[in-house]
Amino acid sequence: MKALVYHGPGQRTWEDKPKPTIEHPTDAVVRITHTTICGTDLHILKGDVPTVEPGRTLGHEGLGVVEEIGEGVANFTVGDPVLISCVTSCGRCDYCKRGMYAHCRDGGWILGNMIDGTQAEAVRIPHADNSLYRLPPDMDPSAAVMLSDILPTGHEIGALNGEVRLGDTVAIVGSGPIGLAALLTTRFYSPARIIMIDPDENRLAMARQLGATDTIASDPIDAVMKLTDGEGVDVVMEAVGIPQTFDICQRIVRAGGHIANIGVHGKSVEFHLEDLWVKNITVRTGLVNTNTIPVLMRILEAGGVEPALLVSHRFALDEIEQAYDVFSQAAEKKAIKLLLTAH
Repeated sequence: MKALVYHGPGQRTWEDKPKPTIEHPTDAVVRITHTTICGTDLHILKGDVPTVEPGRTLGHEGLGVVEEIGEGVANFTVGDPVLISCVTSCGRCDYCKRGMYAHCRDGGWILGNMIDGTQAEAVRIPHADNSLYRLPPDMDPSAAVMLSDILPTGHEIGALNGEVRLGDTVAIVGSGPIGLAALLTTRFYSPARIIMIDPDENRLAMARQLGATDTIASDPIDAVMKLTDGEGVDVVMEAVGIPQTFDICQRIVRAGGHIANIGVHGKSVEFHLEDLWVKNITVRTGLVNTNTIPVLMRILEAGGVEPALLVSHRFALDEIEQAYDVFSQAAEKKAIKLLLTAH
């Protein structure tokens, strides 16, 4: 089969690789029908994620059809259309029983990281009963693939960790795919104001289409303070993963507010405790658990969220190297989320 393989920082190729097989009774092998590229994949290619070794198939999002199951798989049969969670969970360990699937003792974020991932013609899914979700009939794959990662991440690590409440003023620093997913899911909690911050006017236009009340392209600290009469925001979400954007979050959060860090950070940041200790703020970090996928799937089925609007480009799966080139030049190519379809 073909797969997108990482060969060290800045190096990846679409190449032949052995098709995955069942290794444990709880495994399933899934034929990929749709996948996408995550900002985290770009962080991997920059060398920000040292756990990813050369030779690894990238990708942790996707839809597919079950082709083979181990004898311990009870919830799925061959031929089932499925959503692949970006986080693998055994469902039995102490962390899984607390709903912290990201820290599963035999899983977590391993796809495209510790084991081969979904940017391939087929993928092995460990703990299939707890790591796959049966897709409803006729669900738009453009929307469904967003349930693998960015919608639950925006919801859990953004809206829930930020404790967004009715009437809050929320700022999201970064209007890329994950920031826009945070915007979509933050709206579930009826904040009074959602301020999107990004230098890319194309992404800010999409943010306005998705419900942002205010957008800021430059001088974000001054602009937020003007919008909030010098108070700052109740909740601020960091959705980029660089020191500069985390610093903006520290500067614009109001007393008693919340900072929710969503971005993947490859470098240390300066934490201004000398300013923040007196402000009674809460800082939350996290890796998505994906335990809200079922409720998000129901909301999507009911038409309560439209993540398909995030798809800006479409490619065949075997055009994935071209898709990476486009995604890595997101501002110039006006790229938000890419859908890759197997033929």
